[in-house]
Amino acid sequence: MKFHYYADTDTLYIDLSEKESANSLEAAPGVVLDFDAEGNLVGIDIDRASALIDLSRLEADGLPLGRIIRGPI
Repeated sequence: MKFHYYADTDTLYIDLSEKESANSLEAAPGVVLDFDAEGNLVGIDIDRASALIDLSRLEADGLPLGRIIRGPI
């Protein structure tokens, strides 16, 4: 997952997949969902991002961000 912020348009794009967008759907005013050719969600585009989201910090809660090693070391 990658976050891309475009200051010139105040847009935040959340890239969920390496696949290309084939179709888009406006889920709410200023929020566009991008789907691949198979209908899988691949990205989220948020207009006026700084008015809707605190862009000064990013948190990951409960995500398996690293490899978990179980058993004796």
